[in-house]
Amino acid sequence: MNRFIDGWHSPSLNKWMEIVTYGHYGFPLLLFPTAAADFLEYERFQMIDVLAPYIDSGKVKVFSINSINREAWLNRGLHPGAMAWRQVEYNKYICDEVVPYIWNSCQSRIGILTSGASLGAYHAANQLFRRPDLFAGTIAMSGDYDIRHYMHSEYSDENVYFNNPVEYVPNLAGEYLNALQHKGDIFIATGQGSFENPGASRYLSGILSQKGIPHELSMWGHEWPHDWPTWRAMIRYFVGERY
Repeated sequence: MNRFIDGWHSPSLNKWMEIVTYGHYGFPLLLFPTAAADFLEYERFQMIDVLAPYIDSGKVKVFSINSINREAWLNRGLHPGAMAWRQVEYNKYICDEVVPYIWNSCQSRIGILTSGASLGAYHAANQLFRRPDLFAGTIAMSGDYDIRHYMHSEYSDENVYFNNPVEYVPNLAGEYLNALQHKGDIFIATGQGSFENPGASRYLSGILSQKGIPHELSMWGHEWPHDWPTWRAMIRYFVGERY
């Protein structure tokens, strides 16, 4: 398997950010880490091993990046407005730096599929809903799509609002809504075992249904907990069977 680690000083975030690429060809899959993890998390937890047959065959080319969660939603010492502003900067990093990097790597301005588990699922879905012109779809696994559950605050401003899918997606209209209504690859997956929150996925699915946004709510059984064996099985299923 081709494996290439790269990085640069991000002007959007004013810090060094790494990215790892797996594979040589295929549709681009961008992975967002869970919680406070880094760009190699999916490799450490054998997610890349699970995807290896599809990577080696040229079906998918995988990119994995760092999070800024410890500088935003997981930093209880920050004011919520500062948390949201760091997310705004992260969005700029994704759209202005990571997306062009992926396009250059793929030698095509192809739509990018996002994916992530737990807090990574929030990021994967949020990037798609905010910028359907850049992203082709998402495989969001075991996510919570109400960012206020991490803020523990009633504070609100436009940066909080426009990064909280359960708030802004119900009000989407015009070209953004039209673009999402023509996506065919939105998968919202969750287990129902220990530490899972299937209600969060059901709630997001209800919002998408009300807006006429096609998607698949994939409810896995009570034997599937909020843990890596679940996410490895999910990514194998969606990449292997649905693409």
